[in-house]
Amino acid sequence: MNRVVHPIEQESYRRLRARLDTTHFPPLTRAVVERVVHSAADLEYAADLVTDEGQLAKAHAALHAGAPVVVDVEMVGAGITRRETVCRLRDAVAGPGLTRSAHAIRLAYEQVGPGALWVIGNAPTALEELLTLDAAPVLVIGLPVGFVGAVESKAALRESGLPAVSNVSEKGGSAVAAAALNALLYHPTSEETL
Repeated sequence: MNRVVHPIEQESYRRLRARLDTTHFPPLTRAVVERVVHSAADLEYAADLVTDEGQLAKAHAALHAGAPVVVDVEMVGAGITRRETVCRLRDAVAGPGLTRSAHAIRLAYEQVGPGALWVIGNAPTALEELLTLDAAPVLVIGLPVGFVGAVESKAALRESGLPAVSNVSEKGGSAVAAAALNALLYHPTSEETL
């Protein structure tokens, strides 16, 4: 993906790198860490994020091959640039023991099937619901925010064995979840580096 980087963004990354050494991270992990830190202006994410370079490489390839991207809320989708996303929250209905966010995940899975990249930045219940499905995700970016259920849902994601990007703390949100996906979207493919 050819992308022109604005001088303000270039300067912001220069300042970020002056305050945080990311050179020890492998390439895709570094891209994710830096973009998440940049999106939140929060250096603590460098130690809070949990990633796996091999999983990121597979997700990067699938993303650039056209795998669908599903988001839990439209705010996450709005932050993902140059890529269509699926968000079914408008169609979802809450019911006994089921939040709207969880129902939206069910609807999205019915639409896209297995092999998608899932980006959860808002609702822990969306992440919890995804974990109950046989979604066979390429990657789950599980960064819901909050004091109720966020830490637990992210721990459950890591324990599930699914390929994932998550973090340990309550922090998260739409901006950082979108940033993690954008890092993979913006990172060059092997064809682009030739």
